[in-house]
Amino acid sequence: MKNPLRGIVVMTLTSSLLIATNVPSDAGRRGAKRSTYDGRWSVVINTTRGPCGTVREAIQIVGGQIYSQDPSYQVYGAVGSGGVIRVTVVSGERSAFGAGRLSRSSGAGWWQSSQGECYGTWSAAPHEANY
Repeated sequence: MKNPLRGIVVMTLTSSLLIATNVPSDAGRRGAKRSTYDGRWSVVINTTRGPCGTVREAIQIVGGQIYSQDPSYQVYGAVGSGGVIRVTVVSGERSAFGAGRLSRSSGAGWWQSSQGECYGTWSAAPHEANY
């Protein structure tokens, strides 16, 4: 059975917190203006209320836009000035949103499912192989 957190959190985070369905091809990324936060990030999503559990997901930031590394959900979001991040995660009919802040070496924030059944915190760290 699938972890109920993953479905709810991934949809919620992708929808609200962290802007594309999948990581674009190299050709699509070449034209994007680089941001301080570009690269691959590992995100840990913790639930503080509700039956959603804990999920670890990978995202990629290209030109300040956030992309999913998993085709089973969509992520819409961006990193703005000073590392402010807002993201929405969508998977099927479920969604979640979140916000927070990134630095060059870490990130943290909060998230909530669109129906309010779950909420919690998230933390992020860049993969060592950021490009």
